[in-house]
Amino acid sequence: MLMKELPRRLKGYAVRMAWEDLKVVVLVDRDEEDCLALKSQLDRYAADAGLSTPNTARRGFQVLNRIVVEELEAWYFGDVPALCRAYPRLPASLGQQSRYRDPDAISGGTWEMLEQVLRKSGYHKAGLRKLRAALDIAPHMNVESNRSRSFEVFRDGLRRLADEDRHAEKN
Repeated sequence: MLMKELPRRLKGYAVRMAWEDLKVVVLVDRDEEDCLALKSQLDRYAADAGLSTPNTARRGFQVLNRIVVEELEAWYFGDVPALCRAYPRLPASLGQQSRYRDPDAISGGTWEMLEQVLRKSGYHKAGLRKLRAALDIAPHMNVESNRSRSFEVFRDGLRRLADEDRHAEKN
């Protein structure tokens, strides 16, 4: 749905940017697609709308495109201490288990794995409610120590976008 609507939405944002200081962050799950091809497609949509990305502008970019490798739930596995604070019955050793050491490489679907781990510890017995899990886990996450590479790239991209804004305000 997002991918079909994105070109039109980006063109709308481009029009608004004529009078409004906006930045756009596009975050999509990889969903088994080739990351480089997907990133290229996202950058092409921005360029077609007349907007710049970090790949097309050294300074002053307007659109940050980022891809969550595997699924967003990999970011939760990237911060096992946050998972354990949100769900205290989870084993603290979860992050040392070979299956979860590289959160972006969890096979079989990260949301399915998260659901399985949580249910095994007595949480989300009726099935994983993604919004509830996000609300439970996110407040405990430490953005500096997350082991998910896709999370790190997203975090660093947001920082760069924020730095661009601070730089523009000074000039």
